Amino acid sequence: MTTLGTPLSPHATKVMLLGSGELGKEVLIALQRLGVETIAVDRYANAPGQQVAHHARTITMSDPAQLKALIEAERPHLVVPEIEAIATPMLEQLEAAGVVRVIPTARAARLTMDREGIRRLAAETLGLPTSPYQFCDSLAELQAAIDGVAGPGIGYPCVVKPVMSSSGKGQSKIDGPADVQKAWDYAMAGGRVGAGRIIVEGFIDFDYEITLLTVRALGADGQVETHFCAPIGHIQVSGDYVESWQPHPMPATALARARHIAQTVTDDLGVGLDGKPSGLGLYGVELFVKGEQVWFSEVSPRPHDTGLVTLTTQVQSEFELHARAILGLPVNTALRSPGASAVIYGGVEAQGIVFDGVDEALRVPNTDLRLFGKPESFTKRRMGVALAFDADVQVARQNAKLAASKVKPRVA
Repeated sequence: MTTLGTPLSPHATKVMLLGSGELGKEVLIALQRLGVETIAVDRYANAPGQQVAHHARTITMSDPAQLKALIEAERPHLVVPEIEAIATPMLEQLEAAGVVRVIPTARAARLTMDREGIRRLAAETLGLPTSPYQFCDSLAELQAAIDGVAGPGIGYPCVVKPVMSSSGKGQSKIDGPADVQKAWDYAMAGGRVGAGRIIVEGFIDFDYEITLLTVRALGADGQVETHFCAPIGHIQVSGDYVESWQPHPMPATALARARHIAQTVTDDLGVGLDGKPSGLGLYGVELFVKGEQVWFSEVSPRPHDTGLVTLTTQVQSEFELHARAILGLPVNTALRSPGASAVIYGGVEAQGIVFDGVDEALRVPNTDLRLFGKPESFTKRRMGVALAFDADVQVARQNAKLAASKVKPRVA
């Protein structure tokens, strides 16, 4: 039986989010609806999640000393990483010492914070199908990996990504030798912690890519059960999601393979320090699909940006699923209606922008908006999302894009 306390009381159930962007904001709202006391942590003040949490804290989360001091001072029941740039070895130490429980596990947070850890786990330990890849620490190593100087070459076209970045930052496709230097420079500019190391992947000629939201939650018998949401299709530009829809149609064989890959990797990430299944929560598993073939791409042990569409499509959004699962509560992954999402970019570089056209956007049939409240806008920063539902997913996609186009961010 799960017992939840009252916020701001001695018996409060306290959850700390490390990273409080737009995805974290929705998780915090879902937690608060269940009476949880929330602590929103980010690297800058007034982050979206900090605007709705009970407590807001601003620290450098990649600094082990700052992270340790904050967790020991706040003593949350759960620590929920929402971004990659976190001192995960410190989380492992604190979890091992019994100071806190990390969602899904501290090991999962460490392995997924950089592309090297999770790719080696998926391909080399678990034997899952992935694109060919190599890791490189210099421009010369990148060129040698493509050309096959010391073994099979990755060849052209290929994709270069920093081992650690978010929302597609630093990611680019290389079509020929003339693109190598530019791709390296872009990766160096886009990486976070661990800058200087990249992964170069062979390009898979896939039909489409999906996100398979996978939930590990407790069943009535107290055992961990795996649940799947309907596949989410999405379009990315330079590695950053711009549009998503649910459900994405798939052959039955491909869907079964996708679920097998997702469960294999989340089962492994869900193993706790004691070697027993734990790792509760929602995972965003990214997959490439061609016909009935499926390849593993990446996994995030938290809600996924393409899953914003679930705010309009599912009985319980990915954020509600994550909140319920981590608290040990039952989950429901049922689809309510087909739907779509489309990103609203800042379009300008300024502090405290305003948004025109919100009324016009909401006049588009069956639409909704989420404006994230980020204090600073960049031209290509995601500042909001338009949502639409319809029995016909193509109509939903058209309406989501139309609604997004009517929102006009500008300098106040």
